[in-house]
Amino acid sequence: MLAFIGNSLLKPMTQTQSVGLDPLFWKSLPDFGEDSIGEAVSLCEGIAERIGRECGERAVEVASVEYTRLFVGPPSPAAPPWETMYRGSTNVGFGEATFEMRNCLHDLGLELSNENRQYEDHMGIELLYLSELCRCAVKGENCENQLRSFIAKHPLSWIDAFLDRIEGVFPEGYFSGLVRLEKALLLAY
Repeated sequence: MLAFIGNSLLKPMTQTQSVGLDPLFWKSLPDFGEDSIGEAVSLCEGIAERIGRECGERAVEVASVEYTRLFVGPPSPAAPPWETMYRGSTNVGFGEATFEMRNCLHDLGLELSNENRQYEDHMGIELLYLSELCRCAVKGENCENQLRSFIAKHPLSWIDAFLDRIEGVFPEGYFSGLVRLEKALLLAY
């Protein structure tokens, strides 16, 4: 789920799959025995149902417009998806968090190469990094401490401010549900 959310935060639905707008997709997801995850999944299912009912064939376009307003602009993103923007008093997109994420990726043997030229501290990239750490844990590699430490230091440290920005513009939007699910997943670790 982390990789799905991460990828959803990196590109608008017009450039990716629209499975997140299918209520059956959400209905099929597990709650991992966590009420908060189950509630967030149900919220996403309800949002998908509402968008489908209200927008019909325009659902992907509506979700893409929401994505653009939140994460691109104009004139600037309503909810900047970069950790640096929430860490201090700076409004530049390249800061200490960017360097830390670059090092994390390097230490795991990963390199960022994307056509969108996103900074490494983009929430979507942080989630993709986490999904890779989870894959390492499943393979039996000793990375539980690294995983928990990363969650606390990076996405969990700024997700509330990020979510506040999202809900300030689209309080019942697709990305509000998605980031609420992300938060529930992170807290479950």
